[in-house]
Amino acid sequence: MKLDSILGYLESKTILVTGATGLLGMVFVEKILRVQPNIGKLYLLIRASDANSATYRMRNEIIEKELFRVLREKWGTDFESFISKKVVAIPGDVASAELGVKGFELRERMCNEIQIILHSAATVDFNDR
Repeated sequence: MKLDSILGYLESKTILVTGATGLLGMVFVEKILRVQPNIGKLYLLIRASDANSATYRMRNEIIEKELFRVLREKWGTDFESFISKKVVAIPGDVASAELGVKGFELRERMCNEIQIILHSAATVDFNDR
């Protein structure tokens, strides 16, 4: 498959990313936003107790990193608007039932919209079975 056909495939797609605060997830998020800005939406499942905490972690642990410098330069003053349209922080936990996503409406919307899942989350409990 050629690169342009992959980029074409990703156009308008909605993707769920687990582990977005980790290295692999963060690089994936930046790369997708940089090479295919016409992505539909990126849902980032972030371990947090509520939406405000998830958004805070997304901003501080992902979007504000040096890795996003090229995107910031590319979009300039429209960077924040671009990010708010394309990236949604979802509080949850892959180790919990229903990914820890609270609210039936949100789970239903995600199930109806998501076409691709990148699972890169890892456990931080080294005593896990």
